[in-house]
Amino acid sequence: MTPALTLDRVPTQPERDAVAVRLAAIAVAAGEILRDFERGGCSHHLKADGSPTSQADLAAETLIVAALAEAWPGIPVIAEETAAEAAPAALFFLVDPLDGTKDFLKGTGEYTVNIALVAGERPVAAALAAPALGRVWTAGVGAAEASIVAGRPGAFRPVAARSLPGEGMTALVSRSHGEAADEACLAGLPIGHRRGVSSALKFGLIACGEGDVYVRCGPTMEWDTAAGDHILTEAGGCLVGPDGRPFGYGRHPGQYRNGPFAAFGDPSQAARAVLPKRCPARGA
Repeated sequence: MTPALTLDRVPTQPERDAVAVRLAAIAVAAGEILRDFERGGCSHHLKADGSPTSQADLAAETLIVAALAEAWPGIPVIAEETAAEAAPAALFFLVDPLDGTKDFLKGTGEYTVNIALVAGERPVAAALAAPALGRVWTAGVGAAEASIVAGRPGAFRPVAARSLPGEGMTALVSRSHGEAADEACLAGLPIGHRRGVSSALKFGLIACGEGDVYVRCGPTMEWDTAAGDHILTEAGGCLVGPDGRPFGYGRHPGQYRNGPFAAFGDPSQAARAVLPKRCPARGA
């Protein structure tokens, strides 16, 4: 049963779990649309900031926004393609219908659908689907993963981030982005291996013990990180900013821009992250 949500109260723990399961189903349904475009071709163009957007982004977002409005009318939705200027409320959704558009267009399969419910300043329920990889993560209270079977989430199983491995951390590094500040931060950590991974998929992999750290000093938006942040946190990891604290979400005056962050599977390592106070200027 889908719980009712209202702006005047924070969802209970059972409600958070039920919302997360419903968000997973919505994310997987949006992923089926992306898969159809992936197989059949997809036109795209560059936005003002130089990032690509496509027919697939818009079609997936249309489905997600409609599904959220049907399930929880009256709860605002801040979505990358069509509602990025909307104002947050005490309870609101953050949506990225296609995180990793460049990789989607290249056919690597490393793209995700991100949906998070935020109460106050922190996510309380989330889903992160990797349609081409057949995986979906979710979190209300506690984190879980399922395989995508016949266009639906299968049975969920709990996941947990791992402690610092004896051979050192596996750093998940972007295939499409990179900053000198990222490397400076990683240089101060006990990195044993590197693995190239795109999009918010990094959060899911760290949440289930397939990686240990993800550093991003370049610009991102709240819809890029909110779902993965919550799933990783509920799996026992953390995402911290330059002050060492978790992110707050709903920065409408800042147009929902994030600052630098580091995501860890083992929170005991977070104090070792040395991040710049703000994102470096492009080309710096």
